[in-house]
Amino acid sequence: MSGPAGGLPIVLAVGGLVHESALVAACTARGTGLTVVRRAVDAVDAVGAAGAGGAAAVVLSAQLPRLSADTVHRLRTAGVAVVGVADDGDEAADRRLLRLDVPRVVTVRRGAAAEAAAAIGAAIGDLRAQGGPARATAGYADPRQSQRPHPRSPAGPASARPRTGGTDGPGPDVHEPEAAATPSSLVAVWGPTGAPGRTSVALGLADELARAGTPALLVDADPYGGAVAACLGIHDEASGLAVACRQADQGALDVPALARAARGLSGRLRVLTGIGHPERWVELRPSALESLWRTCGHTPGVTVVDTGFCLEADEELAYDTLAPRRNAATLTALQAADTVVAVGAADPVGVARLLSALPDLRARVPDTPVRVVLTRVRRGPLGADPAGQLRTALARHAGVDDVVLVPDDRNAYDTCLREGRTLAEAVPRSTARAALRELASGLIDELARPAPPGPGAAGARRSRRRGVRAGRRAVA
Repeated sequence: MSGPAGGLPIVLAVGGLVHESALVAACTARGTGLTVVRRAVDAVDAVGAAGAGGAAAVVLSAQLPRLSADTVHRLRTAGVAVVGVADDGDEAADRRLLRLDVPRVVTVRRGAAAEAAAAIGAAIGDLRAQGGPARATAGYADPRQSQRPHPRSPAGPASARPRTGGTDGPGPDVHEPEAAATPSSLVAVWGPTGAPGRTSVALGLADELARAGTPALLVDADPYGGAVAACLGIHDEASGLAVACRQADQGALDVPALARAARGLSGRLRVLTGIGHPERWVELRPSALESLWRTCGHTPGVTVVDTGFCLEADEELAYDTLAPRRNAATLTALQAADTVVAVGAADPVGVARLLSALPDLRARVPDTPVRVVLTRVRRGPLGADPAGQLRTALARHAGVDDVVLVPDDRNAYDTCLREGRTLAEAVPRSTARAALRELASGLIDELARPAPPGPGAAGARRSRRRGVRAGRRAVA
């Protein structure tokens, strides 16, 4: 079914809408400026129709079978405008479409289908005038593009998107219920290959933040097989991260659902366990991860993400179609972070790897502060004055003047692994714990410090810092 030639080509996927028949008739009527090139029966059909070319936009409903965040992500990655439609008064459909990252939602009122069709055309025109939907470069490799370094994801909550009414023109913004919660800060802990101590730093940092009075959520997002659960003696096969991503993909992840997926430990520390087997990385869809980081942004305190080591995104060299990126979990976490903690091992090999990888990290997140941490500091491989040699090397070769040195307290870490506890619980007087506590204190002050005024990511960081201060006030 199609309208007059020359209209804006669209794919209609509005199954389950109460006013579906009226809306289809209105979109195919003469004079609307729209041409319906395909009626899709489910989300897979809609993606296939858009991928075949010839469609400028896809109009979909929240009740569309098999609809997920990955569907919307693939459509937007392909450069297709996405507009949602919902029946008047259907707040559940509104919330689901917004959580699925649909940028525009149009209300369809009884007896006003023609106005809704006009609003759909206007919404598509607005999206196209803005340069089209933002391509999610961290999520899928596209051989048609070679954008490096990958740009930082647009900041701001996904819930604040315009909702257009069918008769009254632009309506009020629609917000998810959790949008009223105190914003949070996100710290990504990253390090190059070679097991430099990312998990130990992430776990110790999250624990010290919680003990300092700031609620902390530790997320194990290492796609090559996380170790947080093993370090804490958690032997449950269920992955909290996979559960959260599954809910996010269905548009059902909110703050209460995230709290249920996480495990509560001592004090104010919660843990979202990772995937225990590397082959499960396909469960961590990039669109779901981006939704997860946004949801973390509505929880008070600080979210600490233990990422993978690899920053490569070269799948387009191996595939001639859109291909999922294994490192999307790491890349999306880094792009969403307010601060990145770069971890390296304090030996000649570890320092060389860190120095080699830091430029790539900074290219990925050029506007994000990076704190450098060196672990396992000891005299053995460096001789006399290891601290002085490490500081000099980083200042000379990487321009890093502020580095945190974590002593090699092997006995303390052995005790932690044996007992499945954190440093503060097992060996509170550990020298390694003292360094991590200093790092946590510095991050609290940095995240709580007001950011200079400015748009985009800086504005998002400013709101999250207010969340850190609010979390500290709540403790007091």
